[in-house]
Amino acid sequence: MIFGIVAGSVVSDTKSESLPAAKYLLVQSCDRAGALKDDYLVAIDQLGAGMGEMVLVSQGSSARQTEYTDKKPIDAVIVGIVDLIDEHGKTAYKK
Repeated sequence: MIFGIVAGSVVSDTKSESLPAAKYLLVQSCDRAGALKDDYLVAIDQLGAGMGEMVLVSQGSSARQTEYTDKKPIDAVIVGIVDLIDEHGKTAYKK
């Protein structure tokens, strides 16, 4: 899984019929403390993540293992919204 920060949304009026109608978000990769990296991806969101929230993203074949994405051309799915990251007894990130 990948840590990322929701940077925006992605809207596409023309898309493959096999893509589910859903909310697609632009996610910028980050480290465990929330420091941004210069790497973006588009992820399907069923959890209601908001702008600036840290999320957990599953990619590749794992992204197609949810009930909603099964056998769909999905490469990235938001599987969690991060509240807290505890590293060696210290808070690395807190919402």
